[in-house]
This record gives sequence, structure tokens and C-alpha cells, in this order.
Amino acid sequence: MDQHRFSHLERTLVGTHVVLRPLVMEDAEALWRAVGDDRSTYGFTPVPDSLEASKRYIEAALSDAAQGAVVPFSVRLRTSDEIVGTTRFLNLRWYFDRVFPDLVEIGGTWYNPAVQRTAVNTEAKLLLFRLAFTEYGVGKVDLKTDARNERSRTAMTRLGATFEGILLAAHPSSVEGEEGQLRDSAMFGVVAAQWPEIEHRLLGALRR
Repeated sequence: MDQHRFSHLERTLVGTHVVLRPLVMEDAEALWRAVGDDRSTYGFTPVPDSLEASKRYIEAALSDAAQGAVVPFSVRLRTSDEIVGTTRFLNLRWYFDRVFPDLVEIGGTWYNPAVQRTAVNTEAKLLLFRLAFTEYGVGKVDLKTDARNERSRTAMTRLGATFEGILLAAHPSSVEGEEGQLRDSAMFGVVAAQWPEIEHRLLGALRR
């Protein structure tokens, strides 16, 4: 499989607080450590539970990336280069004859509990939105979460994304014990025309 077929989509994104680097297999041990001992905040999110699981997690992400289905990143603290989580573009869609996708989704995101509700997620989202809208030139960025995940829905609203409704039985559940079941998904979006306002909002949140 050509691991570099869609390498033109990959970037290293540098902010004040975080750096997003393309995910590589060598990140497996650090990504596993990033999960931490407290797994209570991962109820709706699949995270590795061992080093071997971390390797499989990255292997699956890289396989999807080679097919142009995702663009996965490790999320690192800029001061220490410590991996504290991961995020990705997924559900990339090409509708027109362009090098870059026309629509993308941001998802597959989780962070070590120590950096949750800090500037890490705010700046990571800012960097991803900026790449999507200013370099890829997408028309829209989607976000979605399990409809029961109030914490994630609140975070998406706080970013400035527009709530678009609930899709019933729309995606596989990530909740332990619900394997093979479908979940309802809360859908959010940001269109290109909203991006300047969203950027202003996120920059203001980081300054605070």
C-alpha cells in the first residue's frame, strides 16, 4: 500500500501551546502513555488500553490515511514535545476536480485528562480549522459526537460550530458494551463564510 499517496494533505501545525504532527508508528508508546490512568472521561471515545492496542490504533489510522480517508495527527505540548492526545481529519470528500478535499470532518479526538479543558483543544481546533479553510480551501468542516455526549456537544457549541440536528442510528457506537450497535449522532458544522468569525472567537479564547 502506498503510504505517501495522499502525503500532500499532511502538515506539521505549530501553535503557541501545541504542535500537531502527522501520526507515525513510532508514536505508539508515547500515545499509549498519553491515555493516562484515569479513563473516566473516555466513555464515548475509543482509546488504546495497551501498547499493542496503541500500535493497532496507529496502524489502522495509517492504513486509512494511505487511502485518503483520514489525516491523523499526534497532539503535543510545544514546550516539551510530549504527546497528550490525538486528532484527525476524517470523512474527506472530493466533489470537484481539486487537489484538496472540498469537505472534511474533524474527529477522532481525545486528550490526556490533565490537559482537557485547557488551551490544548482550543488551539488544536484553531490549527485544524485554519489548515482546512485557508490551505485546503474547503467549503465546510463537519463535527459530530454521540448524541448523549453532552460534554463534547458543549465544547463544539463553545467553538462556534452550528448545531445541525440529530441523525438517528447513524454511526457505530464507541461505548463499551454497545459493540455492534448504532448510536444517534449530534451533528455540527462550520462553513467557510463563518470561518473569520470562528477564528476571531478562538483567538480571543486563547488570549483569555
